[in-house]
Amino acid sequence: MSGLDALMPVVGDELPARVLGPLTLTDIVRFAGACGDFNPLHHDVAAARQSGFDAPIAMGQLTAGMAGAWLADWCGIERMRHLEVRFAAPVLVGDTVTFAGSITKIDDGGERAVAHIEFTAARGGVVVALGSSSVTLAAPA
Repeated sequence: MSGLDALMPVVGDELPARVLGPLTLTDIVRFAGACGDFNPLHHDVAAARQSGFDAPIAMGQLTAGMAGAWLADWCGIERMRHLEVRFAAPVLVGDTVTFAGSITKIDDGGERAVAHIEFTAARGGVVVALGSSSVTLAAPA
C-alpha cells in the first residue's frame, strides 16, 4: 500500500520526508558499476581533492535515483508519470540527504486525477537538487 492509498491528497499536502545516508564510498562505487560512470571524482579521494572537493562526489543520477525511489515508495511506481531533477550542489561521501516535497497542483484528468509535486534534496541545510514529479491519484486498473 502506498502513501496515496490512505486518503485523497490535496494541494499543500507535504510528502513524508526521507533521510538517506550517510552516503558511503561503497554506495557510489556500486552505482558506478551499475551506470558505468567511472570518473575518478566519484571514487578517488586524491582526484576529488585535486578538483577542490573534500571527498569524492556522488553522481547526480544517484541523487536523482534516490529521489525517484522516495517518490515511488510514497505513491507506488505504477503511478509515477514524470520525474525531473535539477542539480544545485554536489553530494559528497559522508553526506546525509533529506528529501522533502509537497503537492503544488492537482489536475482533474477525467478518470484519473494527476498530482504535481515539487521537491528538494538537501544536505545540512544546503539544497543539492530541486525537482518535480507528477503522479496519478487513482490506482491503474
